[in-house]
Amino acid sequence: MYSSLKDQGAVIDAVCWKGTLAKIDLKPEEGLEVICTGRISTFPQRSNYQLIVESMELAGEGALLKMLEERRKKLLAEGLFAPQRKRPIPFLPDVIGVVTSPTGAVIRDILHRLSDRFPRHVLVWPVLVQGEQAAAQVAAAIRGFQSLPAHGLPRPDVLIVARGGGSLEDLMGFNDEGVVRAIAESKIPVISAIGHETDTTLADYAADLRAPTPTGAAEMAVPVRAALAQQILEYEQRLASGMNRFLAESRHRLEARSAGLGDPARLLEAQVQRLDHLGDKLSGLFGRFIEVKRSALVEIAGALVRPQERLREAEKALSRWGEQLGAVGVKLLQDKDRDLKHAGKMLEAYSFENILQRGFAVVRDGEGALIMDAARAGGPGASIEVQFRNDGRLRAQVSGSVKGQKDAPLKKPVRDKEFGGGQTSLF
Repeated sequence: MYSSLKDQGAVIDAVCWKGTLAKIDLKPEEGLEVICTGRISTFPQRSNYQLIVESMELAGEGALLKMLEERRKKLLAEGLFAPQRKRPIPFLPDVIGVVTSPTGAVIRDILHRLSDRFPRHVLVWPVLVQGEQAAAQVAAAIRGFQSLPAHGLPRPDVLIVARGGGSLEDLMGFNDEGVVRAIAESKIPVISAIGHETDTTLADYAADLRAPTPTGAAEMAVPVRAALAQQILEYEQRLASGMNRFLAESRHRLEARSAGLGDPARLLEAQVQRLDHLGDKLSGLFGRFIEVKRSALVEIAGALVRPQERLREAEKALSRWGEQLGAVGVKLLQDKDRDLKHAGKMLEAYSFENILQRGFAVVRDGEGALIMDAARAGGPGASIEVQFRNDGRLRAQVSGSVKGQKDAPLKKPVRDKEFGGGQTSLF
């Protein structure tokens, strides 16, 4: 780092080598009032003196406060101090993690106060709370508590970051930006207890809860066991008293309602008497019902006939019906025979064959249909069939004729040797 140091009356060039600059706690900025310690050397090319800086610290409390205020505004703008980020502190944590010096009075005060109020399992992460390495160790301890389950140790339910009182320079480790970011990133709620009640660090702004002193942090971490037991006892008494009062009020309401109902025994007396009356009445009705049914049964039994007698009567009736049926059957047969003979005579009388016996003949066409007049006989040359008596048949052909004139005389038919099957032609 090449810079210039000036006061009211002089200016000198300054050089801070990389190894030294890494050990300086503060961040050099233009206009920052500092006290530098080092050695004087010369730079031959420019023929002037320069200061080789070996250490650098802020000059005066005002400069420190100015730097802290600027850092606070920067972290505030990033939202690290926002109330929305604050997490609630567990009411009764099982494990408490403490980040502090293991040799100071702070850890003894915390353990003593926890033992008095409510003994809990405590894990201490020893760190330096003052000096150049303090800030890095505190930030590493806070982040280390987050990963304890991976190392087989229980993870704390709450963290206490504490140290005793001191000057502003002594508390600078807790104003470090790395410590503030570690507290803001912690997934475990953090209680800050740094310095006295009037001391305020940037770590207090980032913490979920600020305690005025390390002893106060222990009091905020756990309740008083005796007070808690007393509170539980009071709750138990209030619960018992409330239940007794509720039961008493319910009993009074029940008694008031039962008084309006009257004596149940008296209410049932009338119903019992009515039931007895109905029972007696029902018993008499049932006896009379049985008597009526018995009388009806006797009447029905008297009207019944013995099976043997009914069978004999049925046989007699069956015999009478058989005789009547036989007589009716003979009569029906005689009537049907008479009707059949009459129909035969009528059929014989109206049969066309009887007419053929008197010299008539039946003429049919070639298909066997009757010819009723000359027009249906067909034209000349049509084939017809003539049936005579005794089923004698002959075939003939129709000769020409003129309607309205006498038919031409027919030539003598030519017969075959047999009358019934001969072929005859008419001319």
